[in-house]
Amino acid sequence: MIIIPARLASTRFPQKVLADIGGLPMVVRTAKAVSHIDRVVVAADDEKIIAICKEYGVEAMLTSTTHKSGTDRINECANILKLDDDEIIVNVQADEPFIEPEVVESLIIKLKTLQKKDEPFIMGSCYNAINAESAEDPNLVKVVLDNDNNAIYFSRSLIPYNRSGRANYFGHIGIYGFSKKSLKEFCNLADAPIEDIEGLEQLRAIHHQKKIKMLKVSSTGFGIDTPEDLLRAIEIFL
Repeated sequence: MIIIPARLASTRFPQKVLADIGGLPMVVRTAKAVSHIDRVVVAADDEKIIAICKEYGVEAMLTSTTHKSGTDRINECANILKLDDDEIIVNVQADEPFIEPEVVESLIIKLKTLQKKDEPFIMGSCYNAINAESAEDPNLVKVVLDNDNNAIYFSRSLIPYNRSGRANYFGHIGIYGFSKKSLKEFCNLADAPIEDIEGLEQLRAIHHQKKIKMLKVSSTGFGIDTPEDLLRAIEIFL
């Protein structure tokens, strides 16, 4: 199951999920990029998004306007859909129109492997190698890993600090996967101060000592975080 949280009143870039990219609204292009993998539902906070999704044949569902994060939004959607506790749910951000389907498929496989191992908490995401210049960009979230590819920390700052001159940098790719049971558990965790400081919801899990399994992938896709990103995306279709 793929659920795409879509919020019209984005703080940094209002209504960006409806921005035209090559003749399709961004949220629609994102949904269609992964529609052959599994059922896709857009979890929206505004009827305008619902109407546009329906116009393009994309399933969409209205959710609360008060959710703190996209993960809380997909949890509401999953509850409305009455998904089983063992259902694998992938949260694909609405501003990821260039997400490669093989990245999503690889994450689903990894999560199912964790299920077979009876892991108590199943949450995963993806990362790729980035250069030092890209790591300086606060819009590109960085992740540091332990020796079992679990996330130690995510930050908008450059991490790790390159005192030795030998640092490798990893960029977080904005998709998350959960079992339905673990998604509910995540959303029932108390808010973490650090998630508000960084503006990164995944830090809630780390604050509460929950493991986030990270999968290294090759990806040339990019999220649309700024008007400059949008111009770059539009140019691809010119």
